[in-house]
Order: sequence, then C-alpha cells, then structure tokens
Amino acid sequence: MGLNLDEQKAVDRFRKDVVEPSMSKLVILDFWAEWCGPCKALAPVLEKVAAEYADKGVVLAKLNVDEEQFIASQFQVRSIPTVYALFQGQPVADLTNARSESQLKQMLDQLLEQLPVNGGDGGAAQRQEQDVAQFVAMGEQILADGDGERAAGIFAQVTEMMPSNAAAQAGLIRALVAAGRPDEAQAALDALDPALAEDPVIRTAKSALELAGTQVDEGELQALRAAAAEAPADMDKQLAFAEAAFAANQRDEAADTLLAMIEHDREWNEGAARAKLLQIFEAVGLEDPWVVATRRRLSRILFG
Repeated sequence: MGLNLDEQKAVDRFRKDVVEPSMSKLVILDFWAEWCGPCKALAPVLEKVAAEYADKGVVLAKLNVDEEQFIASQFQVRSIPTVYALFQGQPVADLTNARSESQLKQMLDQLLEQLPVNGGDGGAAQRQEQDVAQFVAMGEQILADGDGERAAGIFAQVTEMMPSNAAAQAGLIRALVAAGRPDEAQAALDALDPALAEDPVIRTAKSALELAGTQVDEGELQALRAAAAEAPADMDKQLAFAEAAFAANQRDEAADTLLAMIEHDREWNEGAARAKLLQIFEAVGLEDPWVVATRRRLSRILFG
C-alpha cells in the first residue's frame, strides 16, 4: 500500500484499538490534543456517557492528533475536537456537535436503534469486564497525568458498574487522595468488602491514603523544609519533612531526603527511612517509571 514503517505501525495501532472493537461495538472516536482547551472540556462528557452506555455496547477511543498525525489525516481532521461514531470499521455519524450529555445520548440512542450493536445479549459478562478494564486504564492514565478529580469521576462510575473490581476501587481511593479528598477516600476504603480489602491493589491504595495523612499546608511545609535543611544530621526532622513533601506531591524532594538518610545511616530507627521509601514505592506503583528510577538509586546506595 506504499506505507512507510511509521505509517504501518499507526495503522496497526488503529486497527487494534479502534477497528477491531468496532466490529461488535459502537466506538466513539475522539480526536484530541494536549493543547486543546475545548477537547479537555468535552472529554468528561464523552467519558461519562460512554461509561453509562457501556452495557449497550458503546466504547470510547481517544486519538491524540499530535501523536497519530497519519490517522488524523486519513479522517481529514481539520479542527479539534472532532468526534466520530464508528461501527464495523466505518464512520456512521459525526458526533462533534454533541457537546452536552443530552445531545450525545440522543445521537447514540438513534444509532443504537439502527445498528446491530452487540449489547446486552450473550457474553454480556465478558463484555462488561472488557469495558471495565478499558475505563480503569483510562482512569489510570488520567490519574498519572495529574487530574485526580477527573480520574475519581471515572473510577466512581466504574465501581457503580462493577463494585467487585479491585482495580477500580483502588483507583477511586488513589484518585480521591490525589484530588485532596482523603476523608472520602477513607470512606470508600471502609465501605469495601473485607475480602476485597485484602487484594494487593487495595493495599497499595491504602498506602497512598496513609501517606496522605501527613499532609500539611504550604507554611508548615516550608517550616519543615527549613528545619531539615538547618539540621541535616537530625533524622527525625528529615523524616518529618520527607513525609510532608510526599503528601504535598513533592515526591522528588521526599525521595532525595529519604535516600540521603539511608546513605547516612541505613539502620536508623530500625530502617525507618528505607521502610518509608518502600511504602512510597507501593503507593505510587512498582511499575511507575519514577519508582523504577528511584529504586535504582536505592540499589546503588545499598549495594554499591
């Protein structure tokens, strides 16, 4: 077809992420970009409606036009946000002008009446699990981008859809923590079934909630930072600042302080600095790139 390697890879990604799901689902395809303000305003509407219509066979796919220029050009995207509905690999409607929930739902209802979309018949449980996994992944990405409020909204809808999904419940707790709503995060944790609360991903969220308990205001943080700087050998002051720094999303400062403590005296207070750093790793996620890099720094200190 005369495609170069990058274009072929783009086509393969699009086939896997959009075309294949559209063979049985109605895919809402959102063309967006990081710099696009209207895109960010529309995104929560698309996410909310897609989650509500998941059991009817609707899924949401997002395509960053800066990263996927070739695909965007094939759709002749001239401005963003541009939103299409796709079914069986073909665009079936332009949803761009549906900027409110009611408008979008009206258009989706019309499409679902006309198309043989695979909704609530055989295999519904499996499809629901797939839909949940899709929205959990979306929530995790939004949380990683630093938008705790939006992530909490997505995870809340997923937990309503499938309360027994540990990943969604853990995501909700972590997102509420990131959004500065620790009391609601604690309530969500307390409401869990005891068996579900023992899931490893829930324990990770619990660590994030516990670390958020050391949150202080900006003035207190500055005072703790100054106290730690003035007394670098005072381990209690170093630890207090590290805990407050992490709770304030200053995780680089927190890690630098704890690593310096470990290098100075790894056995202090029965290894309290290392234990705190490991708790931070668990709260952030062991596969997170920041955690991987910081673990390498820890290994260099411990093993030379």
